[in-house]
Amino acid sequence: MHDTDHSTGTIDRTTPARSRTDDSDSVRGRIDDADGSGNGGGSSSSSSSSSSSSSSVGHGGETVAPAGHTGDAASDAGRAAVPTVDEVAAAAGAASSELASTVPSTRAAWLEAVADALDGRVDELVALADEESHLGTTRLTGEVARTTGQLRLFAAVLRDGAFLEVVIDHADASTTPPKPELRRMLRPTGPVAVFSASNFPFAFSVAGGDTASALAAGCPVIVKAHSAHPRLSRLTATIVTEALRSAGAPDGTFALVEGREQGTALVQHPAITAVGFTGSLAGGRTLFDLASQRPAPIPFYGELGSTNPVVITEAALRGEAAGELARGLAASFTLGVGQFCTNPGLVLVPSGSGFAELVAQAAADTVAGRMLTPGIAESYAAGTARAAGHPGVRTLLGGGTAAADSGVPTVLATTAATVLDALEVLLEEIFGPATLVIEVADDAELHAVLAEVGGALTATVHAAPGEDIAGLVSRLEPIAGRVLFGGWPTGVAVGWAQHHGGPWPATTSLHTSVGASAVRRFQRPIVYQDAPERVLPEALHEANPLRLPRRVDGVLELPVPARA
Repeated sequence: MHDTDHSTGTIDRTTPARSRTDDSDSVRGRIDDADGSGNGGGSSSSSSSSSSSSSSVGHGGETVAPAGHTGDAASDAGRAAVPTVDEVAAAAGAASSELASTVPSTRAAWLEAVADALDGRVDELVALADEESHLGTTRLTGEVARTTGQLRLFAAVLRDGAFLEVVIDHADASTTPPKPELRRMLRPTGPVAVFSASNFPFAFSVAGGDTASALAAGCPVIVKAHSAHPRLSRLTATIVTEALRSAGAPDGTFALVEGREQGTALVQHPAITAVGFTGSLAGGRTLFDLASQRPAPIPFYGELGSTNPVVITEAALRGEAAGELARGLAASFTLGVGQFCTNPGLVLVPSGSGFAELVAQAAADTVAGRMLTPGIAESYAAGTARAAGHPGVRTLLGGGTAAADSGVPTVLATTAATVLDALEVLLEEIFGPATLVIEVADDAELHAVLAEVGGALTATVHAAPGEDIAGLVSRLEPIAGRVLFGGWPTGVAVGWAQHHGGPWPATTSLHTSVGASAVRRFQRPIVYQDAPERVLPEALHEANPLRLPRRVDGVLELPVPARA
């Protein structure tokens, strides 16, 4: 069921939470982990990152691949001609004004052209993605559909026009003080740096949601490729660049860079005005700090980690419902070898319910799967061993060995008292197919644990029909960006109402990285006071030539549909 959801309408990422297990303590290692490994847990390891660096370094230490760079491994001669970060950033800066002046319908056509181009080469893309990610052709084919659907969603956002938030107040000398004419709208921020994720090589990578939403806003994009799928990144970038060029987008609209040094340089480059990131907590925090410490700080929109707590009430576990819930949880936390940012890592249940044993039984036949990289598998093994080795934690499933790059499904169980005495160990996100069932004696223990969980992308409630859960919901609302009632969190529908974010450390801002409003991250408000119409953007002209929804003198105006 989850695979179907994922391929049709739900995007799931992999985001390790509270304190991801990173394989390197060095800043360089953590930045490479930030590389997009994110939501993929300690998504990149020092071993995988070093191989990525060496594979993409050219003469002069350059490791930047332009959008048109192709081939499985470019020759030294080819790499010598690859432009530097300064060059691609300068090109993006030069294109910025032209992109900002394009009407929304033009950019919508660009996004649709990219979607069509990716759909037209889906078999080639999926085959290469499977070689590098081991995620399987069924899952990856669905993910391409998610990616192109996402691009088309933002095309619809552009044609709708409400994203510009046009507001016009006409001058009124009768007010105190007298009101001048004010015309307000959102404008693109400028060139955006996007860091790809390891666990979604399409939907959160080169042509993923950050790229789509930034282009929709009218911002040039420079993507930092993830080291877990370099060849796929280059091929995708080539397709995107060619599609944009054919559709009429200016040179500099899109580019790709590779290597952790280039990622660091990108965040610090003065031409970059915002950063979109999906990765580990440590890597993301390193880049977040770099963005904040620039002479001119810029916004850093990072998705960093989440344990996605699930609360199951006593009434919900009565009768056959307990077995059904156990099977649902088992399917959710093992989906995609657990490499989703919305993986249900913490499950709080009443003491004595025996639910943890039911989950272990339900997941017992799930075989260990190959993880995205050996480094992620190593981090997963270390994280589960650390949690399982803590006094008071029982291992009900897992603990065995598998191939070096595989993740063994693991079910751990403990009490609320144990968790409260070992927060840094037991509330740390484990990126992979593991879940921790926490038995709580009463509401006081439940609320005490929830108070320590920290920000999460999701929180889920399973209760009996008609049960009074208003108090529980009020406890969950402050810690999660999305609260689910029934079901499981591994499924992020891409639509107008979606919010994929949450309080720190789930994300670094109040904005979403999935859904129509993700475009808001790469826009800033500007007001024109008493401006002559000839200098105003078309969106603010009195006659409303772009037929945009807008608020005029406090009254919402919706354009009359044009006749066919």
